[in-house]
Amino acid sequence: MAAMEKIGRPLTLVALAPLIGVRGEPHRKSLENRLRAMTRDGQLLRNRAREYCLTQHLDLVTGVIKAHRDGFGFLTPDDGSEDVYLPAREMSSLWDRDHIAVWVSSSPRGREGRLVEVLERATTEVVGNFVRDRGIDLVVPESEPSVHVLIPRGQSGGARVGDIVRAEIVKHPTGRTDAIGKVVHVVGRHDDPDVETVVAILSHGLPDEWPSSVQRHVDALPANVPSSAKRNRVDLRKLPLVTIDGADAKDFDDAVYCEKNSEGWRLIVAIADVSHYVELDSALDQAALTRGTSVYFPDRVLPMLPEILSNGLCSLRPNVDRLCLCCEMEVSSKGEVTRSKFYDGVMRSSARLTYVEADRILNGNIKGQRATFRTQLEPLREVYRAFAKRRRRRGAIEFDIPQTTIELDDRGKVTDVRVVERLTTHRIIEECMIAANVEAAKRIRKARIPGLYRVHDGPDPDRIDELIVFLQGLGMKLSSPSDVKPQDLSRVIDKVAGRPEAELIEAVILKCMSRAHYQPRNVGHFGLALPSYSHFTSPIRRYPDLLIHRAIKHLVRHGKTKGFRYTLPQMEQLGEQCSRAERRADEAVWQVEERLKCAYLEDHIGDEFDVLVASITPFGLFVRLPEL
Repeated sequence: MAAMEKIGRPLTLVALAPLIGVRGEPHRKSLENRLRAMTRDGQLLRNRAREYCLTQHLDLVTGVIKAHRDGFGFLTPDDGSEDVYLPAREMSSLWDRDHIAVWVSSSPRGREGRLVEVLERATTEVVGNFVRDRGIDLVVPESEPSVHVLIPRGQSGGARVGDIVRAEIVKHPTGRTDAIGKVVHVVGRHDDPDVETVVAILSHGLPDEWPSSVQRHVDALPANVPSSAKRNRVDLRKLPLVTIDGADAKDFDDAVYCEKNSEGWRLIVAIADVSHYVELDSALDQAALTRGTSVYFPDRVLPMLPEILSNGLCSLRPNVDRLCLCCEMEVSSKGEVTRSKFYDGVMRSSARLTYVEADRILNGNIKGQRATFRTQLEPLREVYRAFAKRRRRRGAIEFDIPQTTIELDDRGKVTDVRVVERLTTHRIIEECMIAANVEAAKRIRKARIPGLYRVHDGPDPDRIDELIVFLQGLGMKLSSPSDVKPQDLSRVIDKVAGRPEAELIEAVILKCMSRAHYQPRNVGHFGLALPSYSHFTSPIRRYPDLLIHRAIKHLVRHGKTKGFRYTLPQMEQLGEQCSRAERRADEAVWQVEERLKCAYLEDHIGDEFDVLVASITPFGLFVRLPEL
């Protein structure tokens, strides 16, 4: 780049090589590979004369495309500057997540781009419906129904109309012509019971097989925790820790214990010590990072770790020894954590409780042996109430939008879509986990050790303007519209609680919020109204939690940052990768759930429902079916 800067004009590979002392075919090949990578990264552009140009000299903006279903798109610049609008004519040869270079000019829409070069295509395969239109075979991708991939004669791979197929892109669209591809795999028929999940896995590129190196590693793991691993740990096996999870959960990564004392409560949150089994840079570690998170579909789970760990050695099952990393807290009567410490432990869960079962025990609706757990659950409810009061005082936003669950029969057909009741026991565990996450964030922040914070920026100003207009229509207003704080939105939610429009108002407020993500630079968490927050409590299913465990265990053992294996730039990259994996998983699950709901409603055509009008647009209404 320095040599090209000095020359000040485009250079071919042949002209550039001697300028930087590259001679001989092997070295020239290495240089060619490097230039190709720099072109993909947007540092260089290769013109039609096969000359390399510095993009900064061309005054180009490089970035990644985010396509909109209505045909236009936005470029998210690599340099972090403001997004660039791309009209439909510029998007005609582009797909979502393509890396491109554009000229930027001013327009009534703000910064508008004109395509100069596609630096790297994000999509090499698509999964979609095999259709025939006027004698022409096409694949219509599930994720982008506006895109058509032409399948030439002889390239259909035996697919029939109505099949779901995976097609390899042979030639990308040019703006004048559609993409051309060939069918490489017939996934199944569009009405097969599990096809929705298979399509989501393939179309979102979710890893669903373990490399052989990982399989060899897990095959060598012991069935139980060896005695050697329990040494030099705090022994908590006589403490009646319990796990409280959903009825279908198998990966129990957190257990809790609470006892009353003179100042308030002693609360222990014990988390599965995943980092003991997942060594840094091992094949298992790389596979976990590639997955980034466990993905929970209605009919299956794609775990971040192999099941022998996620449901076995790491899972805090009752009545077996398990390794854990503990956050022990002293909590005052006002719900403030006055002291905390972290340590390696060995525990034995005294019970696996479900949310429903624990709630019934607390309310005295269960008799017999299980009823004795009430003495363990009562202090947890007390400390939760103290935490909840403090949460309200600081103004944290608490949405109460119903969550739904999709029930399937043995054949994968949807039998019911129902609302899941949010119980006190859900809130108890949530507040205990938040408390431990806050203490973990404080620990890494105080030590200035590289780690990932779970950050949540304030709402988008344009969406806040829309919210203000919406609330005015209901005779309500924000107390400080020019500088919205979490407390302002909390007051609105509290004010409408119990009213028919409460769910709708919460949904509109939620739409204003930015998405939380991971990064090593702490900017606080807007929604929780916290100055620092991290994810520490779910290392079985989230890679950022595993990174926090490694940081805290390093501090526990060495007392200082020196010698920690991660740097700040590495954490920056890991934060971006983990945030992308989370978005990918969410989008895949949403895709499956929405399509399963549609399949469920196919059996109810002609039925009438009471609905809530969620929004009005120029082309019609969006309505919500509360019972679904």
